[in-house]
Amino acid sequence: MNQKNKVIEEYGLWFADLVTIGISFVLATYIRYGNFRDMEDKGIHFQVCLLLLLFCTIYTFFISWNRNFVKRGIKKEVYEILKYNAIMILVVQTIMTFLKWADPFSRLVTVYFTIINVILTVLVHLLLKKGMRLHYRSDLSRIKVLVITQRAMAEEVVKHLKENLDMNFQIVQVACPESHTPEEISGISIIPMKEGFMEDVTYMALDEVFIYAPELSQKQIQIMINGFDEMGVDCHYCLELPGTHSERSKMDNFGSYSVITYTRFQSSYKRLLIKRVMDILGGLVGMLITLVFFPFVALAIRLDSPGPILFSQIRIGRNGRRFKIYKFRSMYIDAEERKKELEKQNEMQGLMFKMENDPRITRVGKFIRKTSIDELPQFYNVVKGDMSLVGTRPPTADEFEKYNQYYRRRISMTPGLTGLWQVSGRSEIENFDDVVKYDLEYIDGWSLTLDVKILLRTIWVVIAGRGSK
Repeated sequence: MNQKNKVIEEYGLWFADLVTIGISFVLATYIRYGNFRDMEDKGIHFQVCLLLLLFCTIYTFFISWNRNFVKRGIKKEVYEILKYNAIMILVVQTIMTFLKWADPFSRLVTVYFTIINVILTVLVHLLLKKGMRLHYRSDLSRIKVLVITQRAMAEEVVKHLKENLDMNFQIVQVACPESHTPEEISGISIIPMKEGFMEDVTYMALDEVFIYAPELSQKQIQIMINGFDEMGVDCHYCLELPGTHSERSKMDNFGSYSVITYTRFQSSYKRLLIKRVMDILGGLVGMLITLVFFPFVALAIRLDSPGPILFSQIRIGRNGRRFKIYKFRSMYIDAEERKKELEKQNEMQGLMFKMENDPRITRVGKFIRKTSIDELPQFYNVVKGDMSLVGTRPPTADEFEKYNQYYRRRISMTPGLTGLWQVSGRSEIENFDDVVKYDLEYIDGWSLTLDVKILLRTIWVVIAGRGSK
């Protein structure tokens, strides 16, 4: 199982089972007594509930009864839940007898608890299963995979991967060195590995690559793996190769194939899950702040210049995904057309455009840019999952089309509202390569602590009025 999915399923189901036990125990007690005052020994009842919660925790993490949760059917699910509850009651009753808690504890509470907990657990698990399946099949959660293999093996490899990979993996294309014209197998297009193949792959929406091509030379494989590594795309290959970074490789399983995975990402998916929770909470707070500012900013924008209140633009997100970013409009409505006329006055070396006294910016726009108020609507992108509170700068579509492999690695992480280069004197940066340097420094050194530091520094930058020029 994909490690990220494993963390979500293990901890999510564990928490759901704990809540279910708590609700079932309270309901069982109330049904038995009609209130919470007439229990013979409230202390023992409380301790029994703790025993049930403790058993659930041990059983979940040591027995791993929820493995293959999403894949197993309803019959298998009900069977596992019945077995889990039977063992739980047997173990807890044994401990209660040993501690002499059995006599003062109502047997009817045990009966009612067992019935209610089985029914609730089945309902909760079925709802979570449906929710997880919808989540895994969504475009944001889909892991887009390019398969590189020999043409003669292509159908077998694709079939095997489809049967053994988690449902959130999507094989987007198959590349074969022997193919000369585009083909299709099982609804997936086969593309030839002609000259310029790696340049074409650079512009694909792609998360991971699986290589199973024993007839390719080690030199060809080495060039491809180094290219994907520079892009920040995880690469799975079945044999160790010379010339790769050993600290970025690990033994892994990919669709039941034994592979060596080359990846720059060395952090825990648990930390990424915490980062996402932080994003949702921070994003919701940010959306409330946006609602407070909205009527005042909207009125100022409308009085200052004709046009919409919000500005939207297609940006490039994690690993090439397209999404629509939202901001309060700070420029005149013909800004994009006038940009071509101002290209010669660009003060930024490289792919970005920056001009200190940009005539396209409105009077209100100068103020909301200086105070970063223009970026408040992006909290919606954060809650939605297109962006994070902290990350790299999301490039525009036309900027992305000019990327090389080195530049592409900066989108191997979810883009952010703020980032390392924004709090490192972004107004003074005059070279796009410096932006890339800061972004890659953030990616390679990412931690939750670094995110918190950048958020605190961002608050200071905004308060000090050192926003975008």
